[in-house]
Amino acid sequence: MEEVRRILIVDDEPTILLSLSYCLKTDGVEVITSSKIESAEEALSRYFFDLVIADIRMSGMYGIEGLELLSYIKKISPDTNVIIMTAYGSDEIKDEAMRRGAYYYYDKPVNIEHLLNKVRELGIPVGGSTKVN
Repeated sequence: MEEVRRILIVDDEPTILLSLSYCLKTDGVEVITSSKIESAEEALSRYFFDLVIADIRMSGMYGIEGLELLSYIKKISPDTNVIIMTAYGSDEIKDEAMRRGAYYYYDKPVNIEHLLNKVRELGIPVGGSTKVN
């Protein structure tokens, strides 16, 4: 029996959680979503994730929660790959995300086909060509 791959999606926008979950869920891939950093940290303490896709700016005051989460993930689970995304990006934020160990960085809106290819590069068998409007 093939090992189940696990993806955690962390974003405070329900449409992003739903859309990405739909695109990434397939046989052999379990997708867990979280709209809050606290529930993401709880999931990370319970399960190993092959990949975390996280928004940098959740509804917090400073808008760097995703970077803090990235550092937390790399501390507790160094083998977990992390893709960061944000609608409020800058070269400085991108550089900081990569310095903290992000596998890839996206400015929103995210090109779904490109994201699926990045996930496949990690050996996670996600769906075929899917369009999300």
